[in-house]
Amino acid sequence: MRHRTQRIFNAVTAVGACVLFGAIAVNADTVLDWNTIMLTTIAGQNPFAQARYAAITQLAVFEAVNACTRQYHPYLGTITAPAGALPEAAAATAAHDILKFYFPSSGATLDAALVTSLSTIPAGPAKDEGVAVGEAAAAAMITLRASDGSAPPETFLPSSTDPGIWQPTPPVFGPGILLHWRNVTPFGIRSSSQFRSSPPPALTSEKYARSYREVKEVGDVNSTQRPQDRSDVARYFAVASAAYVWNSVTQQISSAQSLSLSAEARAFALLNMAISDGLVSSMETKYYYVFWRPVTAIRAGDLDGNRKTDSDPGFTPFITTPSFPSYPSAHASASYAGREVVERIFGRGKHPIALSHPAIPDVVLHYTNLEEVTDDIDDARVYGGIHFRFDQEAGARQGRTVGTYVFEHNLHHLKNDDDN
Repeated sequence: MRHRTQRIFNAVTAVGACVLFGAIAVNADTVLDWNTIMLTTIAGQNPFAQARYAAITQLAVFEAVNACTRQYHPYLGTITAPAGALPEAAAATAAHDILKFYFPSSGATLDAALVTSLSTIPAGPAKDEGVAVGEAAAAAMITLRASDGSAPPETFLPSSTDPGIWQPTPPVFGPGILLHWRNVTPFGIRSSSQFRSSPPPALTSEKYARSYREVKEVGDVNSTQRPQDRSDVARYFAVASAAYVWNSVTQQISSAQSLSLSAEARAFALLNMAISDGLVSSMETKYYYVFWRPVTAIRAGDLDGNRKTDSDPGFTPFITTPSFPSYPSAHASASYAGREVVERIFGRGKHPIALSHPAIPDVVLHYTNLEEVTDDIDDARVYGGIHFRFDQEAGARQGRTVGTYVFEHNLHHLKNDDDN
């Protein structure tokens, strides 16, 4: 197991944290502003829905900006803009229209944010044309995703109680949720099964026993083997979704590197495509193998046929176990997909990052590179008692391949197009 002490501060960093809509500064970066507004607007959704809404929003922003700047291959290819249309107006309008469509209860606040954002742009035909482009991009993305499999919801109940098969978990003991997410249309990969993980280790294997013993030792709510910094990361990543984490990371890196509006729009589009597709891929794999969670496995350790897995009928995870199968870790699949894209765009070197979340204001995590972020996400799920280490490893492999494919097959720079 890995231990890495985090510096914990009793403050919430300004960069990467959700801010009030009215705090948009004059002449601030439109793409970054509306990415922050997006995170605030989608915050009440489950992590899978958050990722889908984020991808739709950022693709609409990209398509609107790119129609004006014509620097990259489009995603839709149906949006045109007259010469001189302002991409800032297009970006703000596209994000606003997407978010208002899916979250009408936030309409008044979003309208006010749009007024503030557009007020920094000089009036005239170029502004009006940019607004029209943003409206068209948003409408096209909404139409594209209208029947993408994200509804209606479906649940799962196991037909077997054999060892290794997922069973409803405490405290709810309800059916498996988000069964339908395996059928959500991906944004950038070909299908949800394209990067299905290899099977989990056999219950009788040494690898299984090693992972079993680790989560049993450090993941129980009363464990004395979990350092405070591992408790902090477990608590943090239990509330901070992959979409929240990696959009916050990208905001900070993008701000430090001063990307152009077009490059920022592309970066956030690719990032959120990869995160959402990582989650879709993970759910396809989860419900293909329907592998049990640690809480079920450890309470029934005497039934798995492995002499190295002693049971503990009272095992209770430090954080609440999600109501769906364990293998692979969804947070890992999404986060490694996001990390792959971020590293492809910004490089694998040092990136000072501070992560905070309004739901857990006593914890701020500081990093010097992106590997440290995913290391903590892996530890968070094991020390939280909800995943085996091999769940994280499989999610990492899946996420890396998803992120690689998304980056290599979407939104290429036009000047680098060697195929057409």
